[in-house]
Amino acid sequence: MAERLIHEVQKPDTALETTLRPAAFSEFTGQARTRERLEIGVEAARGRKEPLDHVLLSGPPGLGKTTLANILARAMGATMRATSGPTLEKAADLAGLLTNLEEGDVLFIDEIHRLQKTIEEYLYPAMEDFKLDIIIDQGPNARSVRLNLPRFTLIGATTRAGLLSSPLLTRFGIRERLDYYPAEQIQVILERAAGLLGVSMDAHGAMEIARRSRGTPRIANNLLRRVRDYAQVRGDGRITRETADRALAILEIDQHGLDEMDKRILETAITKFGGGPVGVSSLAVAVGEEPDTIEEVYEPYLILEGYLHRTPQGRVVTELAYRRLGLAAPARRQSELL
Repeated sequence: MAERLIHEVQKPDTALETTLRPAAFSEFTGQARTRERLEIGVEAARGRKEPLDHVLLSGPPGLGKTTLANILARAMGATMRATSGPTLEKAADLAGLLTNLEEGDVLFIDEIHRLQKTIEEYLYPAMEDFKLDIIIDQGPNARSVRLNLPRFTLIGATTRAGLLSSPLLTRFGIRERLDYYPAEQIQVILERAAGLLGVSMDAHGAMEIARRSRGTPRIANNLLRRVRDYAQVRGDGRITRETADRALAILEIDQHGLDEMDKRILETAITKFGGGPVGVSSLAVAVGEEPDTIEEVYEPYLILEGYLHRTPQGRVVTELAYRRLGLAAPARRQSELL
């Protein structure tokens, strides 16, 4: 429930979220090695007066892939045109975007792993040779015409880099993976966001939210707004550790950052499937959620924190999960978990 709330509240706050996004590398917190490599790439490209190499940014949702794409475009002094894999339904859609680019422009494709195979193949010559082959007419009169494209930079973002085909993957000169943030870096992000929102918050309040933000800036900023609402309505408007704790309790996010759906997944795996192994499809049916949502939204955090293992036979609940839920592992499971 809390995770759904976090995602739902993004819609009306989209413009506000954009204002919270850093606009330059100097404002971007975390991902230090990735940031350094990208800065070097930008500086080198600008020194040669060339567009930046094509960039692939991968990692779980909410870690800053779109933000980094915007920062890269600004750093290159380029215009960024954004789209997403699912919206490119026909080759003509991609052709329209590519032919409207100007020299040095950035084309950003979110969820690039969801591009259709036929459309993906149009990207190969466009990325490598800056040319586009299009088919004119049909049947016996059909002929291929090759168009020259301006030199541009393609920035792709994906939560599932493993689904990208090898030919597409190898055409990205720069490939970077974003990882979850430690609580200390999330705290810095929250303090910056609080300043932009005009929210009074002490360091303890920021850390309390940071610890429960699943290492994800997007979730942290959404939680900050919800805690701000609570502080405004039920408190004195200031976010302290106690205020944050009470607000997050209402959102059903516990001291360890587990929300209602996290616990439901773990409890279901334990009570209905004996702690596993259990397939993600069976688990999804049992908790009433989509398999892709479990794999992309919930599972990465549960695995990272050591509550769940992914094995060839299926998902297995760990001893830590039993302890967090206050449940005793069956004798058979205890021996397996030791």
